[in-house]
Amino acid sequence: MRHICLLACMILFPVAALAGPSDFQTGPVIDGFGPKAVVAEAQTLPDDISFKVAFDTAKASEGDALNRTLESAARFLNMHAAAGVDPENIRLAVVTHGGAAFDMLHAEAYADRHEGRTNPNVALIAALTDRNVRIILCGQTAAYRDIAKDDLLPGVELALSAMTAHAQLQQDGYTLNPF
Repeated sequence: MRHICLLACMILFPVAALAGPSDFQTGPVIDGFGPKAVVAEAQTLPDDISFKVAFDTAKASEGDALNRTLESAARFLNMHAAAGVDPENIRLAVVTHGGAAFDMLHAEAYADRHEGRTNPNVALIAALTDRNVRIILCGQTAAYRDIAKDDLLPGVELALSAMTAHAQLQQDGYTLNPF
């Protein structure tokens, strides 16, 4: 009887199809990173909308996986551009500290600290910085973990601290993305 009721509900009250994993695609701003799904029923964004958003990450990527927060920044760019927001109206920053500091290292510095492994974040960081996303490393973390400025990937900035970077970004109108 329960199965008949369930079947009847499915026929009488069809649910709108949701996006599945195969519906997530990268682009249009950053190909290969930041997959997003089109949400046709989403609220339309104003034509003149602009964003200034800061992300925060302390958790390092694991193994060959990308840093989740860096991938989120790429997703933010891609999904909003796909929804009609001019990429020129999107300003992003990713403030890194803690274990995530190692994700900011160039190939040799990363390999020295990770048993010869390759940093999986190199191409993603390059794609982000090429699109004017600021990648900022906490100077206090760098000092604690013995990371020099010349250990960093091109485009990665070094701040006095993550706290300082966030305070400056907030003063410049950035909001903190909680995800």
